[in-house]
Amino acid sequence: MDIYAIGDLHLSASVDKPMDIFGDNWQDHQEQIVKNWQDIVKDKDIVLIAGDISWAMSLEEAYMDLETIDKLPGYKILIKGNHDYWWQSINKLNSLYDNMFFLQNTSYKVGHYGICGSRGWGCPVDGQLDEHNSKIYKREGKRLELSLEHAMQAGCKEIIVMMHYPPTNDKKEDSLYTDLFKNYPVSQVVYGHLHGKESFNNSIRGIKENINYTLVSADAINFKPQKILSYNR
Repeated sequence: MDIYAIGDLHLSASVDKPMDIFGDNWQDHQEQIVKNWQDIVKDKDIVLIAGDISWAMSLEEAYMDLETIDKLPGYKILIKGNHDYWWQSINKLNSLYDNMFFLQNTSYKVGHYGICGSRGWGCPVDGQLDEHNSKIYKREGKRLELSLEHAMQAGCKEIIVMMHYPPTNDKKEDSLYTDLFKNYPVSQVVYGHLHGKESFNNSIRGIKENINYTLVSADAINFKPQKILSYNR
């Protein structure tokens, strides 16, 4: 079984929202994602979807996009992105599909691994955030902590974190999120949100303090689910 990750699908079956403002590579991006996913992912695999799933404004509008994801191979674990306005009651979302788990304040256990996550928020620069953004930043930190604690209570020995926002600012300074990672057995962090080649290095990437950080926004990985782990049950 392999675990893959991809973020920023930005599906828009019910909403006219083209993504090619970020580059010609976004032309027909949904078709690219679906084809690559079908070629790469097997039914037994797990795919982490790191937010910005659909441009829909309501759950009713999002159904067609969620159905598209549901029909793709693998078991999917999803977190909310900043554009996922359709994301409603977590209990309702988790009652919709057998092979999709919507993660919020909880975790998902795979063997000894715990899949945790939070949407995150823009990190302070030189320790500074205005009052509004500081409140959201800290709230998302609390949600991440709840998710990590849930995994520990489930007996997970190693943790994979998925976020939508990058876990650092563009100076790659430590944050509330990276501080939390150090307090738990986190081995990998995947995140999205960044678009366009000029932005891809605007957060931490690679291994730092034994944690592997991977940017998985769709255009950063050529619209192909990125393998992050092979796991033998």
